[in-house]
Amino acid sequence: MLGLRDKQARVVRTKWWKFKGEASEDFKRRVISEGSWEEGENADNTWGKMATCIRKVAAEVLGVTKGSKCATKDTWWWNEDVQQALKEKKECYKRVFHDRSTDNMERYKVAKKIAKRAVSEAKGRAYDDLYQRLSTKEGEKDIYRMARFRERKTRDLNQVKCIKDARDQLLMKEDIKLRWREYFDNLFNGESESTSIQLDDSFDDANRHFVRRIQQTEVREAIKRMKGGKAVGPDAIPIEVWRCLGDIAIVWLTKLFNQILRSNKMPEEWRRSTLVPIYKNKGDIQSCTNYRGIKLMSHTMKLWERVLEHRLRSLTCISMNQFGFMPGRSTIEAIFLLRQVMERYREQKKDLHMVFIDLKKAYDKIPRNVMWWALEKHKVPTKYVTLIKDMYNKAVTSVRTTDGDTSDFPINIGLHQGSALSPYLFALVMDKVTRDIQGDIPWCMLFTDDVVLVDESQAGVNRKVELWRQTLESKGFRISRTKTEYMRCDFGFARQEAGDVSLEGQIVPKKDTFRYLGSMLQRDGDVDEDVSHRIKAGWMKWRQASGVLCDKKAMYAFRLWSTVKFDMA
Repeated sequence: MLGLRDKQARVVRTKWWKFKGEASEDFKRRVISEGSWEEGENADNTWGKMATCIRKVAAEVLGVTKGSKCATKDTWWWNEDVQQALKEKKECYKRVFHDRSTDNMERYKVAKKIAKRAVSEAKGRAYDDLYQRLSTKEGEKDIYRMARFRERKTRDLNQVKCIKDARDQLLMKEDIKLRWREYFDNLFNGESESTSIQLDDSFDDANRHFVRRIQQTEVREAIKRMKGGKAVGPDAIPIEVWRCLGDIAIVWLTKLFNQILRSNKMPEEWRRSTLVPIYKNKGDIQSCTNYRGIKLMSHTMKLWERVLEHRLRSLTCISMNQFGFMPGRSTIEAIFLLRQVMERYREQKKDLHMVFIDLKKAYDKIPRNVMWWALEKHKVPTKYVTLIKDMYNKAVTSVRTTDGDTSDFPINIGLHQGSALSPYLFALVMDKVTRDIQGDIPWCMLFTDDVVLVDESQAGVNRKVELWRQTLESKGFRISRTKTEYMRCDFGFARQEAGDVSLEGQIVPKKDTFRYLGSMLQRDGDVDEDVSHRIKAGWMKWRQASGVLCDKKAMYAFRLWSTVKFDMA
């Protein structure tokens, strides 16, 4: 029927944004009195009773949404007066719709004026408070939060109404759900780069170490490391619940985790996740291949992962060549070391050759048996290996789309994107697979799956690339032939070597510039491209925040503080 909007898929959610002040105290009192704090028959039973109680109390104390489509306008200034005024206006409109009498029309006009005035006054007061807060150093974080919110809205999945199928044909409505499910199902369950590696049984006895019980201090520290304000998983229970409940929650969580430790089995509800496609900001926005799938998982499961991750880090050692997700190492160090060697060779007028290896879907396609093999080789206790295997056993997910969630489908290969444990698991696998072929720093550096190989000669870097290809692909990884790139720095001005750098006979693309971990590298060793890139990135961030920064009502003090900080950066 013309003139009617298409109905959007609606999901009822708990209003966790109201979880503060009196509401959080009321929630805490009720959960403490009504919750099941004793251990059940197993971890599934213990978790199920408590999770049901938390969801019930949260729905009653905080309320639930009607499941309507998320508002596209800023409504952070909304208050009870505005809500009441708009409610009365809506009632008057309904009466006018059924009976356009003079009295009903007058009442509607009056209600409309009152509602408009209420909105104007509420927005005015809210913005005055905002500007007062932004003019202080304490309110500095708010501007970044608002800028991030505005930027996310521009790339929200809800803005994309059509998606293309594998043949680039536009799809609509229910077909969109089927396409998203098909794409991620093939990604997570399609043909992996299979490998014949089997777990070495000789490691089993050596790895059967005693594993101590989970301690309350470990749970408390894990909760501190968890970030708040994150989207919840299918269980709809955020980490803020456990923070609010305090010590009694830590005692209960410790009991739950020890039940899992003893039985090697986590609650069944934790095996479900919701996969949200996030646009990569490059390529066709209507193509599924240009989206990264992030799984929304149970926050309590992530807490369990944090506890295990802390223990794994204390038991294992990763080479200094790995800069990703390692304490005291970051992109800054890797970029600095690479630039330093470029400057040194430029001064000495010696050539330098660099190859930047790109792995295809490294997280999503890593074979599970390679993961278990790597953990065994790192001498991780068998108990921990079994617990990690349980996290991946019978895991299922559904894809969130503009037309609702798809049906569940299993995940049989790869790591969980969005998991607290996955980054370190990946680092352990990469370390064990490449440990014997890693060179000295800075001739070989890794940042998770980003690898750079450096050599003084083209033949030397070619040998390294081929060795890495053979090693990685024998373990199920796949090097991208199109995204792996080669940069030659002709600092010596000598006669160039003939030939090209190749991967299994295919020539590696040669580039004059390369973006390495966010920094632009040039073959001549200059920094012009990097400076230009940073200026452009700065202007992009400025434009994202311009809705507030360039507001004529914004206080001079805030503008001055922002300008001073920008100049100092």
